[in-house]
Amino acid sequence: MTSQAPEIPPRSETARSENARRRNQRRLLLAEQELRLMSALVLLIGIGLFLALPFVLSVGSVVFLPLVTAVLLTILLSPLADRLAKLGLPNVLASLGALTLFLGILLLALALILQPALALFDTLPAITETVGQRFAELRNEFEWLAIANEELAKLMGDSGAREVVLATPSLLEEIAFATPSVVLEVLIMFLMAFFMIEARVRMRRHLLFDRASFGSSVKAARVMREVQDRVASYIITVGLINAGVGVIVALGAWALGVDAPIMWGGLAAMLNFIPYVGPLAMTALLGLFGIGTAETVLLGLIPATAYIALHTIEANVITPSILGARFTMSPVMILIALSYFTWIWGVVGALLSVPILLTLTALFDHIGRPNLVGFIFGEPLFKSDVFERGLEDEQAGPAAKLTGS
Repeated sequence: MTSQAPEIPPRSETARSENARRRNQRRLLLAEQELRLMSALVLLIGIGLFLALPFVLSVGSVVFLPLVTAVLLTILLSPLADRLAKLGLPNVLASLGALTLFLGILLLALALILQPALALFDTLPAITETVGQRFAELRNEFEWLAIANEELAKLMGDSGAREVVLATPSLLEEIAFATPSVVLEVLIMFLMAFFMIEARVRMRRHLLFDRASFGSSVKAARVMREVQDRVASYIITVGLINAGVGVIVALGAWALGVDAPIMWGGLAAMLNFIPYVGPLAMTALLGLFGIGTAETVLLGLIPATAYIALHTIEANVITPSILGARFTMSPVMILIALSYFTWIWGVVGALLSVPILLTLTALFDHIGRPNLVGFIFGEPLFKSDVFERGLEDEQAGPAAKLTGS
């Protein structure tokens, strides 16, 4: 019994297979070049928008700032409005109740901070004078540095420069000019938030049922749920942590005999919403107030030192263990978002920077994050399996023909 040799395809069939493989390779190469060109255009447009957006948003802050704030408030308060609606309240009353509860908490927090601050405002000149005396004492102790600097300036032939003082409006004048615009923006923000919360049910139905396919409806539902859950959970969790920090700071200020401990606790809770910059500002305020009211500089630095220790434990142990990996973001991205939105909208932009970054992160997790580093070295801007499928078809083609499948 002799073994039968495998059939060898005719020469013409082998040539056709080789030509088809080459055409497939050229087609994949052209598709890859076209995709890379489109990716480069998308990247350039994205960079242009990133650079031009601050000027558009800052010039149109009366429109865009209330809109962005209202969207974040809608994401935050929609779950509360849903729970009130489940209790039997009409949709309008549930939306109004959620917004009213948030506004009440905000006004209560501001009252706890502003009322003692106004009482301490009368003592501000005395505190400023004491701080100046303390720094004058320190400067006298290091007077030899000033003498050495003057001698060095004489040796280098430095001439005294004239000091130019520009007349600027006072703080009260700036507040008076800014108050009408701020009141208008706040009213527009709360009106937008109310109508968005009230329309949340219709918006969900539009996103779910007005899609062309079932898959896109499911994806829209997942994106909406992920963004809402992530942003609302982050703000509520961080708010509770910051409230705990405020209570501890208030108790510590009361134990150390610092005036208006409730004000310092509320201020610590509010500033802790601003990453990195808020705790630094709180440390500086506690340090200046302590130096201005204590008998010595060392005693005045005790409140600031205690706050630094508390913030170190909270930022490195408590907050990461509670939030977990789901809310972990790169510190570089946080600082970029903080500086970017602070540049556009000031202090309000700093407060909104992390929620906006969290919202964009949740969206990119579903849409797809751009592969910027890989794009520089020739990889696609967005992950795609088109070329992998093409290569698999190319490798499987000749084998399928040889086996007759």
